[in-house]
Amino acid sequence: MITTDRLTYREALPNGGRLLGLDVGTKTIGTALCDAEWSFASPALLIRRSKFTKDKAALTELIAQQQVKGLVIGLPLNLDGTDSPRTQSTRAFARNMDDMGLPIFMQDERWSTVAVERTLIEQDFSRARRAEMIDNMAAAHILQGAIDGLVLV
Repeated sequence: MITTDRLTYREALPNGGRLLGLDVGTKTIGTALCDAEWSFASPALLIRRSKFTKDKAALTELIAQQQVKGLVIGLPLNLDGTDSPRTQSTRAFARNMDDMGLPIFMQDERWSTVAVERTLIEQDFSRARRAEMIDNMAAAHILQGAIDGLVLV
């Protein structure tokens, strides 16, 4: 099940559980995990993209290790809310992950990278260090936004 509706996603996870947030890029997949009660999200493993089968295998291993119950994937919409080529690519990625049997929530991520980059600049991280951290931090930002909304539903 893939949805953008918070209530539908919430109903698919009546007992809560750990969620895995993904920031799917062309070169990397940033990941983040939250606790089972959906209180806080934190950055996890950075996956360097290769063939989809290898990417999926790395995610499958992380899901099994962390006992993940659902996925939250950042949806890179245009600023006006319309789809872009990246949006279509991310939707295809989600469809390819759908056979794992986990509910998938597509979270609007229009400002996630900008928000994270500003935070890292304010904390005086070097450009090189920001580049290392940004994808996982963006995944955590996406996941935190999703869980904040899910608790309100």
